[in-house]
Amino acid sequence: MIVESAVHGFRRPDSEPERIMYENRMKTTPKIYLETTLFNYYFDQDRAAHADTVKLFKAIAAGKYEGFTSDTVLDELKEAPDEKRVAMVALVEKYRIEILLFNEEVEKLANAYTSEGIIPRKYEKDGIHIAVATVNDMDFIASLNFRHIVNAKTARMTHAVNIRQGYRPVKIVSPTEMMKNENA
Repeated sequence: MIVESAVHGFRRPDSEPERIMYENRMKTTPKIYLETTLFNYYFDQDRAAHADTVKLFKAIAAGKYEGFTSDTVLDELKEAPDEKRVAMVALVEKYRIEILLFNEEVEKLANAYTSEGIIPRKYEKDGIHIAVATVNDMDFIASLNFRHIVNAKTARMTHAVNIRQGYRPVKIVSPTEMMKNENA
């Protein structure tokens, strides 16, 4: 039986098999969804978050995280000028980033974000990014979109929708926040 710890707010295993299952689950590599802005910042050396973005990609290559992105990100990258688009898309192969697909389940969850006023309809792709990550059980969403994705309101409200819809919340972070955790 697993009991809840009042002090720490997490469930602690109280039998040997549960302890082993818990420890094995804790050893899994965290899964991180890379939103469109990261591919751009990777090459934009004048941006403050450039160095941490590159470090995050390197941490994925080193196996500290499993990297994922989506077909929605690839569609957005197609809008970049040819030379930059080719370089950004090449990061997917270089860092062995897996592509997650848009589907009806993602669409339904993204629509919930827009219908509840969390993400404006005009920027519905931002909601799609969060929904793709949520439906695919990511641990983190890394983004540098502070207007619609990386902010307390979006995190709080999408977490509430996710729980109501039967999903677990996904931690939304910037690469800088990820790298601070990496060095802690």
